[in-house]
Amino acid sequence: MTRKQFNLTRTALLTYASDLDDPIIDVQADYFNNTIRWHLGHVLVTMEKFLFRYPSKSENIPANFADLFGSGTNPKDWKEEPPSLGALLEALEIQQQRINEFNDLFWKSNVQFKVPFGSVETYGDLLIMLSFHEAEHLGKIKAMHQVVAKVKDSE
Repeated sequence: MTRKQFNLTRTALLTYASDLDDPIIDVQADYFNNTIRWHLGHVLVTMEKFLFRYPSKSENIPANFADLFGSGTNPKDWKEEPPSLGALLEALEIQQQRINEFNDLFWKSNVQFKVPFGSVETYGDLLIMLSFHEAEHLGKIKAMHQVVAKVKDSE
């Protein structure tokens, strides 16, 4: 059940984001704190942080992604070129495959660190929480895309 929920959310994110283009994903519209590119990277980094202990124990994605997409970061503060949309989508797809390689015993095992949100005991609980987090960001991405597309159309 846990992986099913995750795969539903991740596939929806990848499907939606694959129809976007680079110019739109970098527009920071009024009333939004970040860009679509930031949200995509943030989902990637957050999942990697909690399931693979990134950046200290995971080299699956570049270490500098934490500086670009971690909580509290903002595209306005970026001092380096962010990854392309294609690179982010590929990393999200590969991450989905890696997550699906965990066995049932892993999902039933207890998390050995403090999780800042909700009541999380097992890695299965953690994946449910992370899938909810990802779905929230997908909603923001969709709202941002609607706003940015409207602004572009009126220009």
